[in-house]
Amino acid sequence: MSLKTVLLGSVCYIEKGNIGILKAIPGEYPMVVTGEERKSHNEYQFDTEAVLIPLVSGTGHGHASIKRLHYQTGKFALGSILCAVIPKNKTELSAEYLFRYLSLNKDNELVARMKGMANVTLPMKEIAKIEIPLPSLAEQLNFIEKYKQLETQSELLSMEFTHQLDLVKQLRQSFLREAMQGKLVVQNPADGNAKDLLEQIKAEKAKSGKKEKTLPAIKEEEIPFEIPESWVWCRLGELCNYGSSLKAEPKDIVSETWVLDLEDIEKESSKLISKIRYSERKSQSTKSIFYENEVLYSKLRPYLDKVIVADENGVCTTEILPLRFYADLNPYFLRFALKRKDFINYVTSITKGMKMPRLGTSDGQKALVPLPPLPEQQRIVEKLDELMQMCDELEQSIKASQEQNEKLLQQVLREALRG
Repeated sequence: MSLKTVLLGSVCYIEKGNIGILKAIPGEYPMVVTGEERKSHNEYQFDTEAVLIPLVSGTGHGHASIKRLHYQTGKFALGSILCAVIPKNKTELSAEYLFRYLSLNKDNELVARMKGMANVTLPMKEIAKIEIPLPSLAEQLNFIEKYKQLETQSELLSMEFTHQLDLVKQLRQSFLREAMQGKLVVQNPADGNAKDLLEQIKAEKAKSGKKEKTLPAIKEEEIPFEIPESWVWCRLGELCNYGSSLKAEPKDIVSETWVLDLEDIEKESSKLISKIRYSERKSQSTKSIFYENEVLYSKLRPYLDKVIVADENGVCTTEILPLRFYADLNPYFLRFALKRKDFINYVTSITKGMKMPRLGTSDGQKALVPLPPLPEQQRIVEKLDELMQMCDELEQSIKASQEQNEKLLQQVLREALRG
């Protein structure tokens, strides 16, 4: 493919969208927005084929990124935070070829030109400065066909990788299910009976002087699965201070205090993405105190399955519940117990609220937890840690292959573009 190059602004019209996305009136014409799916509008702005480019960062304040470009033909409306790049001469430049080229070089040609500190945007005048290779129209069409063939092959591989990742997710839940049913490690009669542990917990709770409503007895139809005879079913509110947090005062927070927000915890995996100190976050919102080894559980959108064990003292937003135990209990066992499938199904079914769904205190207290003797809790945690590490390694290997597949596709396409 010959590599004659031209400035984008010399061969294309660049025009901003004129429809406020929130003001769109549903209608017969597709409306291109930053998301993958099209919306609709009752009027069209363009009747052509074009490349649609977002003019604002796709990942929030202070970070330059563009998640995707769009290719659209016919009559369509365009959101006001995007622009349309339209070839002036369709016998010289194919809009689909341009879409494929810009998508392939998105980070270098578009993201690198974004400007701004807090509100990161892409000026249209910068788009006009992009230099693109302009082979003959026949070569452009040949490139598009090759691109589609390679993309199809890559998508088939990607589907297989996605399937493998789903199998690993199922494997994690299988290990959790076995663990919570008492089938993962061998029971030892010397461990004693969890009924004694529960009585100890109740006694410590009584000593604390906290007056709480008596939780209802567990009915047989509530029990999701069988557990060993040395275990006991109990309600979460029996084990800890669910719903009762210590409010942080200004004196409790210094520059090095760990300030935990929900966004710091990865959904499903519950991995801590970042640990931010007060000197960095400086959030003034109401906070709750938590202490080392307490289980920190999200009552906001609990179906996202965010639950960690604190490895040091800190404060958190009031949407995170620090679970403080009344007696001996392995916090990592409780963390695993709160990540099992039937528990997530339970909290999902009773969560209230549309925009900001939350788990109510009373409903959370009634949630069932299988309780083994303390020594067995420790053995279960050790075995699950080992198995979850194995799953992590499997996931990393699959994701590395997935990433390599994408890089290979990009490289092959670049080679095809160079001829």
